[in-house]
Amino acid sequence: MRKLALVALALAFTAGCASQTKTTATATTPAASGRLLETGSTLLYPLMNLWVASYQKRHAGVQITTQGTGSGTGISQAIAGVAQIGASDAYMSDAQMKGTPMLNIPLAISAQQINYNVPGLNGVHLHLSGPVLAGIYSGKILTWNDPAIAGINPQYASKLPHHTIVPIHRSDGSGDTFIFSQYLSYSTPSWAKGPGMGTTISWPAVPSGVGANGNPGMVETCKNTPYSIAYVGVSFLNQTQAAHLGYAALRNRAGAFVLPAHATIAAAAQAMVNKTPKDERISLVFAPGEQSYPIINYEYAIVNPHQADAAARANLVAFLSWDILPDGGNSARFLDEVHFLPLPPSIMKLSKEQIAQIQ
Repeated sequence: MRKLALVALALAFTAGCASQTKTTATATTPAASGRLLETGSTLLYPLMNLWVASYQKRHAGVQITTQGTGSGTGISQAIAGVAQIGASDAYMSDAQMKGTPMLNIPLAISAQQINYNVPGLNGVHLHLSGPVLAGIYSGKILTWNDPAIAGINPQYASKLPHHTIVPIHRSDGSGDTFIFSQYLSYSTPSWAKGPGMGTTISWPAVPSGVGANGNPGMVETCKNTPYSIAYVGVSFLNQTQAAHLGYAALRNRAGAFVLPAHATIAAAAQAMVNKTPKDERISLVFAPGEQSYPIINYEYAIVNPHQADAAARANLVAFLSWDILPDGGNSARFLDEVHFLPLPPSIMKLSKEQIAQIQ
């Protein structure tokens, strides 16, 4: 019954998003030619490449360059004016926003998996929680058969190896680090006090810990490192499956262990959509609800509303407007490939209003 309820919820969420019409949001006309630079999130990067390839077939004169540099770089280069679009899994903090006019525009909804490479157990879904992950990444939990892990995995307790855990973290400024550290902070008070959350944080000195660059680096390092654990954006699900990595069922705010799936991501999104403010800067992490997957987020375009170049402004507005259309960038033919969900109608309306502020 619970599975049927989840499926029904996911179908309702998707149907609600798909029912949007062109009268809700319309694409604007780009300039005949021009260039745009998008840089940032490696989680959004696969979807951005799909979008750009399709968009440029219709608008051959508009050249859009994409770069997977990490959300931290995306934000900083958008602020500096180097890039017209800073792609980010993280919204800008109040401190970052101070003194800047930047817009934080959601383009789609994504999620993050916790992957692991434990020989003999990659074919099962281990249960993990925020406090357990905080223990692993702080060095308080050192081996896979630690009582804290065995206690929430009684069916696999005898199979958990007495082997050192290798926690892998992002070495670049990363929106994935932002949402992962939010989950740890919201679920574990000791972690909230420090290291806390951010696109970059001071990782505790764990002897076995290693850094990796971007989501591709996280997947490759986890694949090549037995007994490792990593946090990876869901747009790299196909790569983690090809690497035969395991992925966890995470304990959510209600105390239930849930897998990342269309239905559980939709449940979390539905719980948070009505709380989204006009500037759309909000965390969707650790949403309420027994069926909610705990690590989901809006994928943001960080944009300066003041564009000096008229052609760049026209192309930027047209491209972003197309991205959020249900028959444009937010259609299932793009989102399904990267396991994202579309923006609900109310959020698409807010994003459209923000795009209209670009001058």
